Amino acid sequence: MKKINVIENKIIDVDYGKNVCVMTPCNLYGCKLGNNVFVGPFVEIQKDVAIGDNTRIQSHSFICSLVKIGSDCFIAHGVMFINDLFENGHPASNPSDWKNTNIGNNVSIGSNSTILPVSICDNVVIGAGSVVTKDIVQSGIYAGNPAKKLRGINKIL
Repeated sequence: MKKINVIENKIIDVDYGKNVCVMTPCNLYGCKLGNNVFVGPFVEIQKDVAIGDNTRIQSHSFICSLVKIGSDCFIAHGVMFINDLFENGHPASNPSDWKNTNIGNNVSIGSNSTILPVSICDNVVIGAGSVVTKDIVQSGIYAGNPAKKLRGINKIL
């Protein structure tokens, strides 16, 4: 992987693979992008994030620290990842209190969804505007607030 450090464009210490496309303006720092990753404009990807091969991150999405996204995923416009559950009624006083989020392979997350610190297995579709509050351990289509399984997926192309 190559390493880029371009402070003027707010792309700082990013490891990236082949054929990566990053639209500007965006903020990327301390993250790792696999091969053939696309990052749209107005996206922020914080440190300690890993994005798998062939994944697309659309505009206005926010991916906070400690998120791992698998390969062949699609993150639609305006998706927000959260790593702090405000469990004590206020933000975590120490970043070591933040939680991990793990997104499997072949996961599509619809526009304006919010993903709390959870694990999502492979082959999942999250409907637009959903709020994922619990781990998803079965492939399928999920939607709502909180997101619930609507049905299975017949075939993944």
